[in-house]
Amino acid sequence: MNALKLALGAAATLLVAAEAPAQEELSLEGRTIGVAVVGTQHFWDREAFNGAVATVGALGGEVIAVDGGRDNQVHADNHDILLTRGVDAVISILGDAAVEPKFEALSAAGIPVFTVDHPSPHAINNTTSDNYYMGTTIGRYMADALGGEGRVAVFNAFEEALRICGIRTGLWKYVLQDYPNIEIIQPELAEEFANAPEDARRQTLDLLSQYPEGTIDAIHVGCWDQPAIGIVQALEEAGRTDVLVTALDGGPDTLEIMAEEGSPFVANVAQQPNLIGSTAARNVARYFAGEDLLPQTYVDVVPVYGREGAMAAYEELGYGSLR
Repeated sequence: MNALKLALGAAATLLVAAEAPAQEELSLEGRTIGVAVVGTQHFWDREAFNGAVATVGALGGEVIAVDGGRDNQVHADNHDILLTRGVDAVISILGDAAVEPKFEALSAAGIPVFTVDHPSPHAINNTTSDNYYMGTTIGRYMADALGGEGRVAVFNAFEEALRICGIRTGLWKYVLQDYPNIEIIQPELAEEFANAPEDARRQTLDLLSQYPEGTIDAIHVGCWDQPAIGIVQALEEAGRTDVLVTALDGGPDTLEIMAEEGSPFVANVAQQPNLIGSTAARNVARYFAGEDLLPQTYVDVVPVYGREGAMAAYEELGYGSLR
């Protein structure tokens, strides 16, 4: 719990720090900023987008927004629209390798690119959570919850496709090397993005039919936490809430599940997507003000362990109260 308090304190400090640039008289007055988001169906994506759009507006800029509808190729092609519109800068939120030639074309046209959760050689700056810390933290939390031993299934559809997912899952696996009595069940599971909770619910029920009670101890979602909603539903349906669940992102919906009495969802790492989007927009203003930016800007995350940790994080992140 002390670790959680320290993490929450760091998050609060970061929030103050992120708000401080308003005193630096940052401005995007007279600038048109393109904001391209891979989709707005998921809480994280939507909040990062809202944070970027609101902050550009608050700094006096005009926004041209494009939404990929969670189709990576549509998201990539939307950057062509921003190039044609001749925006002054682009904030691009998520996406896969399909965006890289679009970033290159924007840069060649003299339009600086700022990314969110997508490091790129063509970007001035990428604003993100510390994915290395996220992966190692959830690995330690899961190992602690298991007492250092057990069999674990993992939903891991995006480790190869998205760099952030590769980092998070790779570091989770790296931590587990210190626990030789924890076994990752093979083959790994691959969740669908569309309707992830229901897809994960069905796959979890199939998994439980193959692994009777006492033969599986935990299920981890390697990159995000929407599948965990369906996993918990399946465990409750099957009466198998002895199987622990861990995941990453910590949106309000999953923190609410963690805060339920007796929930098998025991650990998470919460991000601050709205602050990430807002920070990216401020970095655009800093760039135009002549500041030198580092390639990466990290926004703190909030480790969440157990029911009490979920309730504390929910309050600290401004979602309300679960008490």
